[in-house]
Amino acid sequence: MEADMKLHDPHRPTWSRQIEFTLAGIGMAVGLGNVWRFPYLCYRSGGGAFLVPYVFMLVVLGIPLLYMELLLGQYMRRGPVQVLKNVCPLLKGVGLASVAISFIMCTYYNVVITWALYYMFSSFRTTLPWQDCNNTWNTQNCTSTPTNSSAEHTSTASQEFFNLKMLQRTGGLEDSGTLRWELLLILLLAWTMIYLCIFKGVKSTGKVVYFTALFPYVILLALLINNVQLPGALEGIKFFIIPEWEKLLSMEVWVNAAAQIFNSIGIGFGSLMSMSSYNSFNNNVLKDTLTIAIVNSLTSLLAGFVIFSAFGYMSHLQGIHIKDLAVDGPGLVFVVYPQAFATMPLAPLWAVMFFFMLLCLGLDSEFGMVEVMVTSLKDSYGKQLNRYFKRKELFVLAVCSVAFLFGIPYVLQVGIYVFQLMDHYTAIVSILFLAFFEVIATCWIYGVKRLSGCLEEMTGKGANIYFKFCWLIVAPVLITVILIFSIIQFKPARYEDYVFPGWAQGVGWVIALGSIIWIPLGAVHTLWVLPGSITEKLRQSITPYGLDRKSELDLGGGETVHPGSLAITSEAKTENFQFQTSL
Repeated sequence: MEADMKLHDPHRPTWSRQIEFTLAGIGMAVGLGNVWRFPYLCYRSGGGAFLVPYVFMLVVLGIPLLYMELLLGQYMRRGPVQVLKNVCPLLKGVGLASVAISFIMCTYYNVVITWALYYMFSSFRTTLPWQDCNNTWNTQNCTSTPTNSSAEHTSTASQEFFNLKMLQRTGGLEDSGTLRWELLLILLLAWTMIYLCIFKGVKSTGKVVYFTALFPYVILLALLINNVQLPGALEGIKFFIIPEWEKLLSMEVWVNAAAQIFNSIGIGFGSLMSMSSYNSFNNNVLKDTLTIAIVNSLTSLLAGFVIFSAFGYMSHLQGIHIKDLAVDGPGLVFVVYPQAFATMPLAPLWAVMFFFMLLCLGLDSEFGMVEVMVTSLKDSYGKQLNRYFKRKELFVLAVCSVAFLFGIPYVLQVGIYVFQLMDHYTAIVSILFLAFFEVIATCWIYGVKRLSGCLEEMTGKGANIYFKFCWLIVAPVLITVILIFSIIQFKPARYEDYVFPGWAQGVGWVIALGSIIWIPLGAVHTLWVLPGSITEKLRQSITPYGLDRKSELDLGGGETVHPGSLAITSEAKTENFQFQTSL
């Protein structure tokens, strides 16, 4: 089988060691969302009550769908565009949409890395700049020791450092402000770091992830040991693990849990599918699936203990309940937690460690999102790209340069509002639509039988009944229900007390459509190029095509088609081969 695989694609690189893919997968899944979005959703959804739908969604959606993506990527040895094109030509736009959403997210995701770098550089001093109010950017309302009585009329030193020093934010989208040159240079530094880590493809990424995927756990454990010794930490942990059961009656909590699973593991983004395309053909993909999914969720829980112990400490200092802390979006890791550092012994050391950890977490996830674009474009337009980019390193440089240019709006003074708008409409709206169509294409149209056949060809054993049941019934039905309720209960974007105007909400929907629109466009293009009547076009458009490794070698005369292959019947070979060429 290994020989067949090499004959099928002799020039495709593979991971030097299988552990490198596992670490890269963990690094991609474990990102800033584990330290920022997961604790924030727990905080907003009644603490431990959020863990119930989160674990449920992990078991019935996260693990089965991750397994499906990894096995398809490994079997077809292609990125999401080509995989979805093979699985269901009518929905080939799902692959294009995954590339689009990865590009959109990588542009604003790297801004969070930029903020982490800014904070880390600012922490190399004996006194943290947000430790007191004796700075040029502080206002008369600034307080370094907020209390319950003063909370409504004052702003903390950490809030003013984030808003007035780093962001220098304007009052809203109506005022764009000027370019923050410091942030622009740090954004350039961040993209330079990413390029240097991935320009050699999996060969360079595989070496970097040994550090970036593992070192954050050292820092998280050190922070947890320090935090649990602080006064009030136990109350924060209780808030995290003791559920408010009435919150489970809110459909929004379940929708947020599903969205967090998709965002954290990367379902629908195509990142892990692209990475798995560089695996050896006979790799045990189930082992990688369970390792990545379980480690990712355990990391979220570990980060939850770290963050909520700090919440308890802050509520103790301020004399207010934990639910009354001012936590909103990125403010969790850039306002509340830095505020906790300021009162700890060896504050600069803990601050540097924390923001360096955010840097490592962010870089790993950014590797995966950029790799989706590189892999998909090389798979689809390899010959054309080779005319303009003689070396892959130059092509990766071009991708990173374009993404850097698209990130410039985020380092304007209005950047935080642009960031919040993008995150709201991309991280929840787009990804649920994308996951819905991906599941329809793979689980229902391509079919559970073919998925199991692909797995059997690679590992000698097909999927068990649990995965078949989740693929066939649970995942499609559950995602449909979640998608409907997310549309019904959708809330417009906001940031703190600022409500985005109507035209901005319209821009947000345009942003969401920037990825979703590829799905209908891909369907229209498929039906347009196919020959025959409307009925024939529809039949062909939902017929998976392509030749498996053995039959491809027999193209000159052999008619044997493996039961797990992409072709359905030997009679359909010629038709499918012509179909693939036309698309």
